[in-house]
Amino acid sequence: MDSEHDLNSLPLFLALAEAGSFTAAADRLGCNKSKVSLAIKRLEARLGVTLVTRTTRQVKLTDAGERLRDGLGPLLADMDVLLNGLEGDQQTLQGELCITAPEDFAAQVLAPAVIDFQQQHPALAVELRSGDRVSDMVREGIDLAIRLGWLRDSSLRATRLGTFQQYLVASPALLTQYGMPSHPEQLAAYPWIAFSPLPSPLTWTFSHGQQRCQVRMRGAITANSTTVTKQLLLGGAGVSVLTDSSVEAELQSGALIRLLPEWQLPEGGIHAVFPPGAHSPAKVRKLVSFLRERLGNER
Repeated sequence: MDSEHDLNSLPLFLALAEAGSFTAAADRLGCNKSKVSLAIKRLEARLGVTLVTRTTRQVKLTDAGERLRDGLGPLLADMDVLLNGLEGDQQTLQGELCITAPEDFAAQVLAPAVIDFQQQHPALAVELRSGDRVSDMVREGIDLAIRLGWLRDSSLRATRLGTFQQYLVASPALLTQYGMPSHPEQLAAYPWIAFSPLPSPLTWTFSHGQQRCQVRMRGAITANSTTVTKQLLLGGAGVSVLTDSSVEAELQSGALIRLLPEWQLPEGGIHAVFPPGAHSPAKVRKLVSFLRERLGNER
């Protein structure tokens, strides 16, 4: 492996890893996909490892590619912080900053972070909007959107801030009626609270070591927000899945119980989504760096 590395190829690799295809990465970066492809080939040749496996429509990261992606995000974020600081340590963030996020995440995770960030930048007026609906950021004047899960639109300008776990939960009252399940297959007999924004709200895949189990649930009630889903769970209407941060208090109090903890659901991503455009203002870049560091410390 060559001792000298072309660092210019690293942001291109990270864009490819986040976008999932050469075309989407090129669109995000504002260049042609041949430039991205050539940069990745040169990076692989220089490192002596394969970073991505290529198909006609998308790419998949190898183990080496995943390691590079996971390490690059924080490093490039730190570099952004350093360069932004060099632009002017006395620079004052001011004006307005509008952020949107899912309701539970906004209340329990983002709101405390925004308080601390705004105290560091008192001249900045922050508006925090909550909701599970994906907004038209340009039309609604949104500077940054926080989205949880898996971004299906590869054309979005986005960066990963962190990860979350998905917990299968139910109320003690429901478990008194139906009993505690010992295997995911038994969940098909339980009433299920379906979260409608998901692409397949009634189909879930559980893993335990090398074992995989896909279950088709019996829908009882459908909800379109995490807040309503939680209230239905607390009322004993069924079983469902919520993020770890959104049910932390209820699990500690015993109001909800985590089911089948030895069976894992897919880990999700916490993403910062930007409006279309080549550049983001300093206030957005600094908030993204702040959130990435905070979520990393909390995790």
